Amino acid sequence: MSLTREETAGVGQIASGLFIVCARQDGAIDGYLASFIQQISFEPLLLCMAVQPGRPAYDTIKSGVPFSINVVGEHKRDYLRHFWSGYDPSKNPFAEIDHRIESSGTVTIEGAKAVIEARLVGSSQPGDHELLIVEVLGSRILEDSAKPMVHLRKSGLEY
Repeated sequence: MSLTREETAGVGQIASGLFIVCARQDGAIDGYLASFIQQISFEPLLLCMAVQPGRPAYDTIKSGVPFSINVVGEHKRDYLRHFWSGYDPSKNPFAEIDHRIESSGTVTIEGAKAVIEARLVGSSQPGDHELLIVEVLGSRILEDSAKPMVHLRKSGLEY
């Protein structure tokens, strides 16, 4: 069944956060803008995130190395523009974005509201995006007074 934008407008009103998912392998950092990440379990502490195969960092995350989820806050989001429409791999935005590499090898973006370190434990691909089940290895708030950024879409058919 194919639905129109008008028929999916209500789906676009499901609020989500905005996140920059970062993965690092062999010294190279990759990242992408994510809008679907939800907690799905308390014990163990698990999240579910949707990603389109082939996105930056996808292969690194699938390899099982620890990666980070940087929660975008309303207080500072200038780094978000680098990821909104994707980027040319030869012009990696991490050369321009203040960040640090943690002892775990994960990437923390300076200015993020919070950061979560995670590792892949499972996946499923029921549609055009793959659902990744990830275990939280640790997390911390970087900017306590900031509010997380919330995103609404125009419809259920587009970002």
